[in-house]
Amino acid sequence: MNEGPASIRVIEGCRGDALPLDELLSSGEPAILKGVVRDWALVGAGRQSRQAAMDYLRGFDAGKPLQYSFGDPEIAGRPFYNDDFTELNFEVRRGGLGQVLDAISAHVDDPAPPTYYVASLLVDGDLPGFREHNDLDLAGSGVQAPPSIWIGNRVVASCHFDAPNNLACCAVGRRRFTLFPPEQISNLYPGPLEPTPGGQVVSVVDFSNPDYGRYPRFRQALAAAQGAELEAGDALFIPSMWWHHVQSLEPFNVLVNYWWSSMPAYIPAPLQALQHALWTIRDRPEQEKQAWREVFEHYVFGPREQAGEHLPAAARGPLGPVDETLARRLRAMLIGKLNR
Repeated sequence: MNEGPASIRVIEGCRGDALPLDELLSSGEPAILKGVVRDWALVGAGRQSRQAAMDYLRGFDAGKPLQYSFGDPEIAGRPFYNDDFTELNFEVRRGGLGQVLDAISAHVDDPAPPTYYVASLLVDGDLPGFREHNDLDLAGSGVQAPPSIWIGNRVVASCHFDAPNNLACCAVGRRRFTLFPPEQISNLYPGPLEPTPGGQVVSVVDFSNPDYGRYPRFRQALAAAQGAELEAGDALFIPSMWWHHVQSLEPFNVLVNYWWSSMPAYIPAPLQALQHALWTIRDRPEQEKQAWREVFEHYVFGPREQAGEHLPAAARGPLGPVDETLARRLRAMLIGKLNR
């Protein structure tokens, strides 16, 4: 990129058993927790050598086949789309962890290696015992967030957002992060809702060589960007809905992340509501759309008490607080209506 993003703020002196989660969540801003996982055993193995880190991971391999992405050298480490955005430029394969590590090792000195990428592998099921010496105490802060691990060579995760909050821990290698606040969505030129390279819609801009003629508003996104390079041992807090572009910088890289929602489990992810709105509202006449905008502003985006405050509590239904019982009723009602 030609324009450099502003630096992400850095918090020094954090401990894995005393994370400042309340401050992070209340700020709503990304932050680097410098060296917070420097004492992890995997981080120590990676400091010794790439091979030591690989051998350490092999020690927890439960022998289960896992999914990984494979791309030819031509994709240059960027799992993405073909030219007309109708198909992905890589394939999903199945194999053992040792097989993936062997393949990465075999191409470690190639100037243009094939892409190997294990994404979002749940640690507890596939690397039993790993957490004993490689874990953050989120549960001590009241957060239940089972960790996932990401293993690969020089891979680019195209810019995307996640609905949950994210704490990304750089364990082996280095990673370059570029973050954008949620209001930059239009300036990032999101691609198709499906298929997607990793389950989330991604920006179609090539950050290594942006085409400003085709994507002129990307300059505005860059003006709002924040960025940093994480060393092994650092962690990055990515608030909910912030867009992030992630570039792995070494021939072998490992990241462990924790996702968690600020909402209880009985509140579903809003993406289904977006898809329903695309179906039911987007293509209506402009006058109707603007009327529905006002309806949503009143019921959804305004103050949460506003729509029902003039009604007795017993009459508010979904206009009042949604608890688990009401959530079940709403779900059943929606399923019934959609199945008609």
